Amino acid sequence: MKNKQWRGWEADEQAEQHYLVQPRHLAGGGNLQHVAAFLHASGWRDKSQPERLLLESPDRSIRIAYDPHVLPGGWVIQGTASAHQDEWWATLGQQTPVEIIAGLTDALTQPRSAHAPNVWAPLREQGWHAPKDADHVTAVSADGTAWVRYQQSKPGEAVWLAGSTDEHGNGWTAQMATSTPMHLVEAFSTALASPDPVMRPLGRVPHSSRIQTTSVSVLPSQLRAWQLARITAARAATWARNSVRGPRPRAANPPAHAGSARARR
Repeated sequence: MKNKQWRGWEADEQAEQHYLVQPRHLAGGGNLQHVAAFLHASGWRDKSQPERLLLESPDRSIRIAYDPHVLPGGWVIQGTASAHQDEWWATLGQQTPVEIIAGLTDALTQPRSAHAPNVWAPLREQGWHAPKDADHVTAVSADGTAWVRYQQSKPGEAVWLAGSTDEHGNGWTAQMATSTPMHLVEAFSTALASPDPVMRPLGRVPHSSRIQTTSVSVLPSQLRAWQLARITAARAATWARNSVRGPRPRAANPPAHAGSARARR
């Protein structure tokens, strides 16, 4: 296990031990506020109850819920139908890392890219491969612990599937309707395939020989600063979007008598 020490310690703070975990898809669930605080800062309505997360988009077309007390438990994302979009949904297990969840949910607050979405491109870029014996279009991570599949049982019946599992069988699964906007599925696959490690506190790192950890000492103020930076970015982006969409100030019209007054001069 590697050891690393963050700079910028302050004398009045006690550093806490955390771990950088790779691959991220085996890191476990994480702090729900990584998802919720960003959405709230982006103008989403927070209708959460004790031990149950519930957020609603500003236009009330999308709801995101997390409930650990129902089977199978985990995340449920639902989008209503509109003139240009069919109803869609996504379900993700409790142990899906919040950083991967955020890949999808952050994209809900951002304008769509002009390029055509490609779910498989981020996976190929990180060395994922297609098994030769797969019955459906599938991509598997280089270490074999994560996968994404487009499964079509018969014409008109298909679903996006994804998941991860370690040598003990611990992990998570996700499902997304084929009506789920493709740019959201691409955002999910991008976050899933990212080689960047994720941070977990002491005692929250899964026991698996498939993961690599780097021990780091982190100050509480550093954690707060990183969280605040993410929230500040969400607020700034929301303000910018609302400013563009807002009504433009009307040009002041001259008084009705101004023209006649000039004519009399």
